[in-house]
Amino acid sequence: MDLRKLKTLIELVETSGIAELEIQEGEERVRITRATTAPAGVQPVTLHTTHHHAAAATQAAAPATGSAAESPPAEPEGHQVKSPMVGTFYRSATPGSKPFVEVGDRVEEGGTLCIIEAMKLMNEIESDKAGVVKAILTENGQPVEFGQPLFVIE
Repeated sequence: MDLRKLKTLIELVETSGIAELEIQEGEERVRITRATTAPAGVQPVTLHTTHHHAAAATQAAAPATGSAAESPPAEPEGHQVKSPMVGTFYRSATPGSKPFVEVGDRVEEGGTLCIIEAMKLMNEIESDKAGVVKAILTENGQPVEFGQPLFVIE
């Protein structure tokens, strides 16, 4: 499924009053649901994909986090670079290679920070601000949501 189409569908669910949208193209099926337990004024969107290869890759890349998911750490102050899509977060281009950035690295606007894999497409996420990386808020191989903070840059 085309990434632009996926973004459009997510925006449709966010702006409309519908709770769930499911679309199937060939063997790929996408279900976008709006969470109902969010605080007032916040309407997160969850994306579920059903494709036998994608589901196996996501499960293999996502280790159990235990109690760390129950109490998220306080996010450092500064400019947050947020995820433009739902997918799997990768700090480097290939497993075992050097990460694009580390905490303390200076980045320029437009420099690659990470890759988010969505629907078997690798999407380079670029910095929208020049500065120094103060924090990396997501672990390598973890699933990320649309709008989730990934980096803090000062």
